[in-house]
Amino acid sequence: MAGTSSHGVPEGVPSREAPAAARAVWSRDFALFFTARAVARLGDTMLPVALAAGLLQHGYGAGAVGLAMAATAAAFAGLVVFGGVLADRFSTRRLMIGADLVRLGTQALAAALFFSGHVVLWQICVIGFANGVAGAVFQPGVASTVPRLASDVQGANGAIRVAESAAQLAGPAVAGLLVGFASPGGVFAAHATTYGISALCLLLLRLPPLPPGSRAVSGRGGRAFRSDLVEGWREFRARRWLWSVIAVWCLYMIAVWGPTVPLVASEVVREHGPRAYGLVNSALGAGTVVGGLLALRLRPLRMLRAGAIALVGFAAFPASVGAGLGVPAMATGAAVAGAGMSFWGVMWATSVQTQVPPDVLNRIHAYDVAGSLAMMPVGQALAGSAASALGADHVLLVAGAMSFAVCAALLLIPAVRGLVRADASGAGPARPAKSVDEPSRAQRC
Repeated sequence: MAGTSSHGVPEGVPSREAPAAARAVWSRDFALFFTARAVARLGDTMLPVALAAGLLQHGYGAGAVGLAMAATAAAFAGLVVFGGVLADRFSTRRLMIGADLVRLGTQALAAALFFSGHVVLWQICVIGFANGVAGAVFQPGVASTVPRLASDVQGANGAIRVAESAAQLAGPAVAGLLVGFASPGGVFAAHATTYGISALCLLLLRLPPLPPGSRAVSGRGGRAFRSDLVEGWREFRARRWLWSVIAVWCLYMIAVWGPTVPLVASEVVREHGPRAYGLVNSALGAGTVVGGLLALRLRPLRMLRAGAIALVGFAAFPASVGAGLGVPAMATGAAVAGAGMSFWGVMWATSVQTQVPPDVLNRIHAYDVAGSLAMMPVGQALAGSAASALGADHVLLVAGAMSFAVCAALLLIPAVRGLVRADASGAGPARPAKSVDEPSRAQRC
């Protein structure tokens, strides 16, 4: 790729100023936030194992496991936009600490239920719903915290992505050991502990003040809350590159990610057994680690263009399974897919965090998360009927082809492929022009 990075080296080439970049990332406060994210991610990847093992052990079926997970996902997806408004109006650190403490309590309660042997599905679903609400309050603040703790936002996102990917690899294995040597209740207790550690780390860190020029919060009550919500949507719509990616991502969730996750699992297990699926899944996780490491080193001038090109690699995952290739080939395809997806994720997160003004960043991130997740259940729901009509292998091959189509669509949008990284010219995030009588909002720390 042509062009230069902000350090004056050819685009896509590792910078010679890596030590300086490292200093721009690592500090006491970022290390605390990094630890909080890594530990919490470790706990989150343990939860599916705990739910499956615990509910099946108490006589419930796979449908009950799905219902318990859906309770969390529904609460999160439905409320995260409102969480973004709260995060822009109040202290993000306090909101995140509060959310962690709520989940510490709910998971400790779940552990007590499983330890006592008194497990009722509706209670587990209520606990899951409460966790989803807490997650909706927590997640928007992540976007604005990273650029306030590290001047090298891309490096910070890359480091966090590597840690979360490593945690995702380790989490299911740790949960399996706990289930085997203790009980599902032990996994829930460990999960509760991870939220306690996360809350402690967030309690110890100190966020610097918002950059000069951030606008002041005005107004309280329901009308002001609705005004904040509308303003966040207005700011979201004003950035063509932002809503264009989310629109394309809805197609990606329906045609690629949605069918790939369940159909790859069923096909690999059916044809090669659960151990093979474990190997393929581990290869996917290892690939995400590699993608995060690459994102630490490569500094493309046009980040979304580079990320979209890397995302092409995801096609290797569904296509290799759909083509009926051997386990080594499928594992290789999964690793390539994980690297591409991870690299795209860092490029996207960094673009949002550096191109959007800090006083609306949490709301825009919330719209981003909600829009990105909205179509995933649709894709998963359609996967079964599509596989019945066409065959799972054909659906996966179509998903591989659609990966190319989605990446091509991203690259065909001028606002996406032409977006220049914010630190290339030293300019701050641009705000679209607006009328002088429009209400102003900002985050209080």
